Amino acid sequence: GIVNMAMGLGKYIMDGYQGLRFSPLHPKNILQLSSLDTALRDTQTQFYALDLESMSKDFTIDDSFNLQKIRIQQAGANSPLRYVCSTYDPDDQIIRDGFYEGGRKVVSFANMLKHDTLPLAETLDKVLKVGQQEMGRPVEIEFAVNIKSQQEAEFFVLQIRPIVDNKEVVNEDLENIDKSETVLYSRNALGNGISTDVSDVVYVKTKHFSAANNPAIAREIEKVNIRFSEADKNYVLVGPGRWGSSDPWLGIPVKWAHISQARVIVESGLENYRIEPSQGTHFFQNLTSFGVGYFTINSFSQQDGFFDEDFLDSQPAVYETDFIRHVCFDQPLPIKISGKKKIGVVLKP
Repeated sequence: GIVNMAMGLGKYIMDGYQGLRFSPLHPKNILQLSSLDTALRDTQTQFYALDLESMSKDFTIDDSFNLQKIRIQQAGANSPLRYVCSTYDPDDQIIRDGFYEGGRKVVSFANMLKHDTLPLAETLDKVLKVGQQEMGRPVEIEFAVNIKSQQEAEFFVLQIRPIVDNKEVVNEDLENIDKSETVLYSRNALGNGISTDVSDVVYVKTKHFSAANNPAIAREIEKVNIRFSEADKNYVLVGPGRWGSSDPWLGIPVKWAHISQARVIVESGLENYRIEPSQGTHFFQNLTSFGVGYFTINSFSQQDGFFDEDFLDSQPAVYETDFIRHVCFDQPLPIKISGKKKIGVVLKP
């Protein structure tokens, strides 16, 4: 992985200013510090700090209303700068690790990265490896370090999230696809890329659908998902209402483990069962982070997607109950999602 780190508040990094970049596996090999010129030109020159005199100011939507942007050279010897800087000696034309009076200060984090006074690089490497192991894919983290002394600091993980693979880029115009060639067509899709290795569709039968049966449907979906997990296969999952809803009257109350093998999850509204989509909930933020496509479809409206349930009903079922149906095709169902246009399709094989 690559770390982008700066002294001060994290807004400095989020706003795109120059931090220090390094690999946790090679913390002593930093391109920005490889020569005197680059160290003076390509390192941090300012930092954000909390304005302690702004308490009387009214809160605003500007996230920097109570912050100050301060030049590195203005930070005194008693500031955290003394733990993270090196000092440029113009007489000897050299940068010396540590804080010394006089001379320009260079934010190098040398004490931590070069002299290992604090095991920051080792800590970051472990967090990234554990995160990847637990989430099943590479992760990105946001972290903070509160340095108390030369040998003591607090490390905080602020956020950790999987890195989503974009897979293959969708170049064609999905709006021009003939709806008769699709099983599913959504104008409100999350995700991006192309999948050509899914041959199964599991869907909730809508003919006699009742929200009162949603808890029972969730249990049946869980059983089907276990079989897909054992076979190491994926499927398209379609159902009315909100998947993962804590209120069973608003949707099918599954947990992530119950649908973990789904490659695309579809919320398909019904004429008599119109529920606001789940976008923005933590449940669906997790799904999209794991590379699972998400479609919203309201087939009762001509302009809001299409679900050819009749086509699926005409296919032989691998598994069927009173509530759900599992159809498997001999050929894969091409799945295409354009993240920019928010259009997603599942094509007939």
